[in-house]
Amino acid sequence: MATLKETKARIASVRSTLKITSAMKLVASAKLRKAQQAAENCAVYERELEAILSAIAVGGRGAVESAAEASGKIAIVALSSNTSLCGGFNVNVIKKAREVVHEYGSERVTVYAIGHKVAEALAKDGLRSVRDLDGLSARPAYAEAAALADELVEGFRSGLFSKVVLVWNHFVSTASQKPTVETYLPFRLESAQSFASVEDLLAEYLIEPDLEALYDELLPKTMRLRIYSLLLDSAAAEHAARTVAMQTATDNGNEILEELTLEYNKGRQAKITAEILDLAGGQI
Repeated sequence: MATLKETKARIASVRSTLKITSAMKLVASAKLRKAQQAAENCAVYERELEAILSAIAVGGRGAVESAAEASGKIAIVALSSNTSLCGGFNVNVIKKAREVVHEYGSERVTVYAIGHKVAEALAKDGLRSVRDLDGLSARPAYAEAAALADELVEGFRSGLFSKVVLVWNHFVSTASQKPTVETYLPFRLESAQSFASVEDLLAEYLIEPDLEALYDELLPKTMRLRIYSLLLDSAAAEHAARTVAMQTATDNGNEILEELTLEYNKGRQAKITAEILDLAGGQI
């Protein structure tokens, strides 16, 4: 059984840890609100842009073409955080990324790891990232996201990649982040908006100079925006996971603190009782 001194030291240690977990929860919660708002705003714009692109595709072209669809490699873009203490956030996306690698075969895969945790895990499997992309995980920025999107599209068009697959944690709610796999290329529009004919399309939209020129202008913007939206979505999911993890750690810490405090009080009471009995015995 622990001595009173040891129990008191453990209580002090738990209280110190609780200050850290509580502070981390507050920070993660504040970052979550900001990241969630950014992700939602970007998603609205992305949906509207894709709806317009879908309409234009009726009279234009429906996909980004690959030069060598069967022979190219599979590019996997996997997103994680750079740090831990966010529950199963990184574990889940790493597991999903490994499933995708297993599906296509490691010899056919080229990895773009965004985030230190997934880069480290896949490197242990012999799959090193094309380059260090940790900065995109820590600070999502449109310029860097656009550059990555252009690189992936060019690789697909040149035949270097036959497919590009995205793997990330999708933000559903503060309590739920869903590991998700999505085919980025070949690009297919999945908007519900449709037109029976080009005439119906032209009746709905005023298009200048023509359908194909506008499609060629909007398609790269959509591809870039998708990568940026993905970064924001993953960031929101990360902060949500960390908020929940720190709340759980705080709750568990409080339970341990209550148990230790009770143990300390019982031990202190027993010590006082023993001293009183000793004094009473000495007087007799």
